[in-house]
Amino acid sequence: MRIRRKKWAKEELEKAEFYIDKPDVFKGTWKKKFKNNNPLHIELGCGKGSFIANLASKHKDINYIAVDMIEAMLGLSKRNIEKAYNFKNPENLFLIRANIEQITEVFNKEDFAQRIYINFCNPWPKKKHNKKRLTHTRQLEAYKTFLIPEGEIYFKTDSDELFEASLEYFEKSGFEIISKTYDLHNDNIFEENIVTEHEVMFSEEGIKIKALIAKLNIRI
Repeated sequence: MRIRRKKWAKEELEKAEFYIDKPDVFKGTWKKKFKNNNPLHIELGCGKGSFIANLASKHKDINYIAVDMIEAMLGLSKRNIEKAYNFKNPENLFLIRANIEQITEVFNKEDFAQRIYINFCNPWPKKKHNKKRLTHTRQLEAYKTFLIPEGEIYFKTDSDELFEASLEYFEKSGFEIISKTYDLHNDNIFEENIVTEHEVMFSEEGIKIKALIAKLNIRI
């Protein structure tokens, strides 16, 4: 998703206590950063942050990390998180800047992530770009280095082609699809479905939302 540069974003992010510009410093030590042993859930590609803001503010007993690379997006996420927390510093959420293709520089097996969220990522429809998909086997192998055995990935998309391809990617990488749907709003497979901006937009266009839950069955 393209977004215009936000001149205010850098300064605001630098002042936010819950924003981390160089998260690789905490690789393998995120539990110490959170100062508790609560479960860790990660959103890859948080965009404007409304999903993670609403989710994390409702579940204070879970630690969350929201990842994106684009400064403007991170700036909008920061503002949405502040609103959700009534402008108090969130103790269970960090917003970080990182390239998801290099995510193993940020997390490892000592971080014990229990769940990953991937919402409406770029479908990269051209075959030569398929490896850039956040659900591609190349990426799934990277996630396995910090996702616990039987850890889960929650995935939503508007793209039929990406969804079908992702089913194959998960199977090849040792994940079991424990639940899936081709019409999330009429067959909700999640215990809680927090609607994203993209989800609203695509649904209004009459596009059905595809979703799945994949569980890792292979021990690293």
